[in-house]
Amino acid sequence: MMKFKANNLLNNKGGGKLLIRSNGVLMNLDGKRYFTGVGIDITESKRLESALEQESKLLETTLISVGDGVISCDRNGQILFINRVAEELTGWTKNEALGKPFEDVFNIVNDTNHEKAGNIVADVITTKSIRELDNQTLLIASDGSERPIEDSAAPIIDEGGEVLGVVVVFRDYTEKKQKLEQIQFLSYHDQLTGLYNRRFYEEELRRMDTLRNLPLSLIMGDVNGLKLVNDSFGHVMGDELLKKAAAVISKSCRADDVVARLGGDEFVVLLPKTDQVVAEEIIARIEKLASKEKVGTMELSISFGFETKYDKDEDIQQVFKKAEDYMYRRKLTESLGMRNKTVGMVIETLFDKYQKEMLHSERVSKLSAELGSKIGLNIKDSHDLKTAGLMHDIGKIGIADGILDKSEKLNDEDWAEIRRHPEIGYRILSSANEFAEIADHILESHERWDGCGYPKGLKGEEISLEARIIAIADAYDAMTKMRFHMESFTVEEAIEEINRCSGTQFDPEIARVFIDIIKNED
Repeated sequence: MMKFKANNLLNNKGGGKLLIRSNGVLMNLDGKRYFTGVGIDITESKRLESALEQESKLLETTLISVGDGVISCDRNGQILFINRVAEELTGWTKNEALGKPFEDVFNIVNDTNHEKAGNIVADVITTKSIRELDNQTLLIASDGSERPIEDSAAPIIDEGGEVLGVVVVFRDYTEKKQKLEQIQFLSYHDQLTGLYNRRFYEEELRRMDTLRNLPLSLIMGDVNGLKLVNDSFGHVMGDELLKKAAAVISKSCRADDVVARLGGDEFVVLLPKTDQVVAEEIIARIEKLASKEKVGTMELSISFGFETKYDKDEDIQQVFKKAEDYMYRRKLTESLGMRNKTVGMVIETLFDKYQKEMLHSERVSKLSAELGSKIGLNIKDSHDLKTAGLMHDIGKIGIADGILDKSEKLNDEDWAEIRRHPEIGYRILSSANEFAEIADHILESHERWDGCGYPKGLKGEEISLEARIIAIADAYDAMTKMRFHMESFTVEEAIEEINRCSGTQFDPEIARVFIDIIKNED
């Protein structure tokens, strides 16, 4: 007697083929061989088995190729599967990791204190629920390198509710963390200077406004002449001035002090546990450092005010207001001197850069004063006119480089740029108390008697007398000494041109007096 098992193909009546698993006995009885057994159709089970195997391979291939790290464990926390990304992040190969305790391969610590983090797999097995790590977790690879990660772990549960294992999915959090930190930094910091911004300052002010921080001092600072620098030299130089101011203030303060830019040219410093005497010492330290700083030829000047809170019941906003008021009182005097000094620096910079402009302005100044005296202006007005003539083109400091000394003929865009200079000059001079009275003359020096000039299109006596005088002196010197792209006019030709434009471009009476002056000089 012989027992046997076999899988065989069986042809049925319909011509189909079935896979039969046979279990039976082969016997010899009375010299004859007998077979008895049972055949079971296993066609469908084999098909399901094959499908399950294909599905398993597909799932494994998918997990191997996904962009996240994947590790699966059994109910005892032993690793059953690890994909390619998980190998790269942990530093463990698949052969090294399989069968190892999850904690050996997935070594994580707290980002803040480097203390060992809990076992997320054990936690999932115990709770039978999904768990996620916080964003303060570092994965330590087998080579000791560290990287922030984010992950989640989910239980694999059978139909009876028992946990069969755990699957952990995790990813490198480095780039995302950096972007979030950058967003957080920008939300609390001023982008230009790197100091804290108004939002952070207001939150810190509320936090610091407590009894334990008293006395609490506030320093307010305002950069002098910023608008003038922006108008004269452009916002790039203005920004450099602000960055210098921020660096000087920060360097002079202590580690626990909060330095913030409130916006524009204003800064504030919060000084916890600081009385009035120390606050004044810090201001003196800032001013000493600031006096040594320059942006180009521009000196750094900052006006400061401060106030100290001693009483816990005192309103901190009133303390801020007193510091701000004190700063503005100081700025009234300090800023005026700074602006006047800056105007002198602007004209000096223009003349250093363009020698022809200096000579032209000196000649216009002389001609304007002579003409003003001839038509009866008093000594003071003649002096102001002479100054206005010297500064009539100060706004050219704000014209784009390469236009004023351009060798080829100017195009329409160049002329549009040059026509901005009266307004730029007006903004520069009107900001300085010493030159405010002549700012209007500079603004109107390119208006025409017939109303076709710029920038406002004023007509006739709407234009100041001084501006009408400067216009003729400027035009005459330009015709005889400043023609870049063609031959200069002779004196006779210039007189003829002024005569021709009398009553249209020029005030006819002033033109007549000016021509007499020029003829008599000959």
